[in-house]
Amino acid sequence: MRADKWLWAARFFKTRSLASKACALGRIDCHGAAAKPSREVRAGDILTVRNEAGRFEIEVLGLSEMRGPAAIAQTLYRETDASKQARAELAERRRAGLEFDFDYDGRPSKRDRRQIEKLKSG
Repeated sequence: MRADKWLWAARFFKTRSLASKACALGRIDCHGAAAKPSREVRAGDILTVRNEAGRFEIEVLGLSEMRGPAAIAQTLYRETDASKQARAELAERRRAGLEFDFDYDGRPSKRDRRQIEKLKSG
């Protein structure tokens, strides 16, 4: 089964085109190598998925051509313990304020620059 189709069916991405785009951008690895959208996924494969929710290291347990409920989608894979722990630590750091995620939208506007200057000058 195609990697983009499986990622969509397992609910890692909302649409199949987003799953395909993630594969094309190199955000999906299969056994340590970048996976193209058309790569065949089989039960037992180890995938690394990077999306908005974080970085997942998963083992493929089953295949499904259809996108079903989340409860069924979670039976298609098993997340490794190391991945669960790493995501929990990252969430804890974010809650504690130690991890700062800057959302960069290009050049600052005139208003943004004024606020930056105000912060710099004290």
